[in-house]
Amino acid sequence: METPAAKAKPQNRLLVSTTLDAKDELEERLDRCMAIVSSLIAGQSEREANDSLTAHVCKGSQQHEEVCLGLFTLLLMEPAQAQRSYRDLTLVNRDGMNVILMKINQILMEKFLKLQDVCRTQLVWLVRELVKSGVIGADGVCMTLMKQIAGGDVSAKNIWLAENVLDILVEQREWVLKNGMLVAMSVYTYLRLIVDHHGTPPLLALRQREVDFCIGLLREKFMECFIIGRDLVRLLQNVARIPEMEQLWRDLLHSPQTLSPQFTGESHCVLQLLTSRTSRKFLACRLTPDMETKLLFMTSRVRFGQQKRYQDWFQRQYLSTADSQSLRCDLIRYICGVVHPSNEVLSSDILPRWAIIGWLLTTCTSNVAASNAKLALFYDWLFFNPEKDSIMNIEPAILVMHHSMKPHPAITATLLDFMCRIIPHFYPPLEAHVRQGVFNSLTFIMEKRVLAHLAPLFDNPKLDRELRAMLRDRFPEFCSSPSPPVEGGAVKMEESVSLEMDNHVSDKEDGCYDNMEAAFSDDEEELNSKGKKREFRFHPIKEAIVEEPADITPYVDQLDETLKEKVLQLQKESDTEMQCEVMQEIVDLILEEDFDSEQMSTLASCLAELFKGHFRGDVLPEEITEESLEESVCKPVCLVFRNLCQMQEDNSGFSVLLDMLAELYQKQPKIGYHLLYYLKASKAGVGRMCLYESFAQATALGDLHTCLMMDMKACQEDDVRLLCYLTPSIYSEFPDETLRSGELLNMIVAVIDSTQLQELLCHVMMGTLVMFRKDSVLNILIQSLDWETFEQYSTWQLFLAHSIPIETIIPILQHLKYKEHPEALSCLLLQLRREKPSEEMVKMVLSRPCHTEDQFTTSILRHWAAKHDDVLAEHIKALLIKNNSLPRKRQSLRSSSSKLAQLTLEQILEHLDNLRLSLSNTKLNFFSQTPILQALQHVQASCDEAHKMRFSDLFSLAEEYEDSSSKPPKSRRKAAVSSPRSRKGAAPPASNEEESASSSASEEEDSKPKAPKRKRKGSSAVGSDSD
Repeated sequence: METPAAKAKPQNRLLVSTTLDAKDELEERLDRCMAIVSSLIAGQSEREANDSLTAHVCKGSQQHEEVCLGLFTLLLMEPAQAQRSYRDLTLVNRDGMNVILMKINQILMEKFLKLQDVCRTQLVWLVRELVKSGVIGADGVCMTLMKQIAGGDVSAKNIWLAENVLDILVEQREWVLKNGMLVAMSVYTYLRLIVDHHGTPPLLALRQREVDFCIGLLREKFMECFIIGRDLVRLLQNVARIPEMEQLWRDLLHSPQTLSPQFTGESHCVLQLLTSRTSRKFLACRLTPDMETKLLFMTSRVRFGQQKRYQDWFQRQYLSTADSQSLRCDLIRYICGVVHPSNEVLSSDILPRWAIIGWLLTTCTSNVAASNAKLALFYDWLFFNPEKDSIMNIEPAILVMHHSMKPHPAITATLLDFMCRIIPHFYPPLEAHVRQGVFNSLTFIMEKRVLAHLAPLFDNPKLDRELRAMLRDRFPEFCSSPSPPVEGGAVKMEESVSLEMDNHVSDKEDGCYDNMEAAFSDDEEELNSKGKKREFRFHPIKEAIVEEPADITPYVDQLDETLKEKVLQLQKESDTEMQCEVMQEIVDLILEEDFDSEQMSTLASCLAELFKGHFRGDVLPEEITEESLEESVCKPVCLVFRNLCQMQEDNSGFSVLLDMLAELYQKQPKIGYHLLYYLKASKAGVGRMCLYESFAQATALGDLHTCLMMDMKACQEDDVRLLCYLTPSIYSEFPDETLRSGELLNMIVAVIDSTQLQELLCHVMMGTLVMFRKDSVLNILIQSLDWETFEQYSTWQLFLAHSIPIETIIPILQHLKYKEHPEALSCLLLQLRREKPSEEMVKMVLSRPCHTEDQFTTSILRHWAAKHDDVLAEHIKALLIKNNSLPRKRQSLRSSSSKLAQLTLEQILEHLDNLRLSLSNTKLNFFSQTPILQALQHVQASCDEAHKMRFSDLFSLAEEYEDSSSKPPKSRRKAAVSSPRSRKGAAPPASNEEESASSSASEEEDSKPKAPKRKRKGSSAVGSDSD
């Protein structure tokens, strides 16, 4: 009996979930309401059930809500009872279905993707019934439901939803026509979806229905659609080849009065549309709530440089199919028109908009989609009016071009080319307007100081000559750097600030343009800037802070009386000890079984406001002692940490406190590193660092690595001493999160000074800190090549303090260029001089390209030649013979370390020749050693004349050795010449020299009898053939 029941239970659930998922709060509440309704109507006739429900509803607003939500849930879960439940719902509800409409909107925005298939079908059925009944507010539900139809998705579920929503709109056409915003939103949605529906007969049939629907609304209610603005023209352009749309375009261009009597004259209608900015509502409606949430998270919480994992997830989820390429336009329009970060975000290291757009452009796999994406990016430029349009709409395009110039010049070039060519080709009759719009955009960009000037972008040597000429022809005003006589110094100064910010703030200075007085400067600059204008730097944060009393008025009234009383008491108390006592009482209230979890967010807002003073200033005491550490963690907010440490993980209160911290974390992100500090500094937290992992999983991020990196970044920005204090514990407790990439290491070395570096080195030497491991150290060092000079030197110092064999990271030599990576080369050079050379080391050193200014290879070879001449000679001999014996293709395949390691014979000879010149005025006899001479003789015998001439001085060193051992080779050569088979073979002397040299490479094959014996056998064989 139990097994079928257990199996049946998940089928009745509202949301799809696994046995590991926690019960959803919304689902729990709806289940409770459904249970109440079921108990009221169980075993009763329809009339009796209705009387029971009515009687219960009359008791109060809470009972009214319970009955409405219970019937709503029953309707979703039990299709057989849907008609009766809906009838009862219409009879008992007292608020015009307002409770139901709000709950439907909540489910559509937050839970739609997790709905069971049956519940999803029933929800659409319910929306249809609400529309039929003409319920006020049903239009809003319809628009929310349309938002769930994803662009670029032709999966069965998405097509089903598109068809069903279209059915509702077509069936209830008269109702639709009464609501202007619904008309416009429906046209915008289905014009966009038409592009995705092609190929199979069912999709073509759906597309025809969508075309008929859109054409009907556009012709009958054009002025309602007119409020869409310029993006209506963009969507109509995408479907212009469809016959019905083609006819609409003709009317739109040549006889707009047929659409509305308000229009007169050709192109007047189109021009008015194009000069009208599209509302955010329309741009946002083509992203599902889940897409929108993910994008907003990336642009508000993700640090620049840490975005790859989020972008990869988004790519897999929404952009992995060929059909999904059309979604890129929607995403770019949304980012340009809806995501407008505050100045605080713009001046921080949060992932900027231009970086996301650059990623969307570089990962585009379709030429058509790429062209449409570029149009979406520049669309607001074409008819830009500074009085009506926002700088935020045009800023991403110019910053994508500016920041892509160095890493991706092709992206910048293709965008500049598009910008030039779109002017005459967008719509020739309006070319003058488009040209003026682009000119207005560029002018406004310079006025707002998004870029200081445009000449470095438009006249950059990395651009193609033809493109630069076209830019000079189209925009001569912006292709020369302005140099006014009076303000010349100011311009230079701003340029220097801009360049410095390129180095220190990840090229993000250009985003902070609205605040004309803001720019970054180092402490040294602040000390020496008495004669400079103050507007070019931010004031230190401590000067800007004005202590204001905590204002919890918006939140405190939402708490129940007991909790409200405690929170107000906490606000009044000024003594820390008394605050801790009150905080403990609040924690006790939270842990009570009847605590309403819906108050958690409100309580967190109150606490975040009350404790904001605790998160200012330094956390770590000046003098670190056991007493001072304990004193530093005696704050009210630490009471939550202490209670958490004292609980077992299976305790029911444990998850409640974690939820409390997760809510607090959303309001105050600094809580994360304060928890880490508490777990290290307090006696109660000893051995409980694993609690942080549970905390990370409870947050909205839900991922230990992301949470840890964000918290350490926040710590780095607030308190460098605390960052260094936490570093040993973080590395030892979370090795998988810290050692696999250089993310945390970069945070540390970017801010530490020499004293803190020395402290970290001591920790490494004492074994309390491990920052590298063999399997990932090479990748981390390669990542560090793009860091600042001091950051790189610090990284190498920390690496050298570990006992990791140099062979582990020697392949990095393949990535090092002498002009770009002097820090790594110098550190590696000093380490290699302490090592005895192995064959792999010598191979990697010799693999470096030869350049007259690059002395790395020659200097280390010279050092080894002085200290380890015999070992170096043997390794060079082995490498010379190997690379001389095999074809070039085989050489690259034999590379053991990387595809980059393509050691060639010519490279070895060049380096040896440089070494010869370096040793020419010394007493070192490296080139007189037998292995080197044998190898040179071996190579000389088989190489071509060009190499013999080029390296004649090097080969001349082997002549004396060859003369001293000339007799045995002569007898061999005689035997070879006397052999007819040898004469027939290609290049006989070279092959015999190879045999003699390769035999001399090993002691066994160096004996004389073997070669003559082999040749006599060959000679006799040939002789018998001729007989």
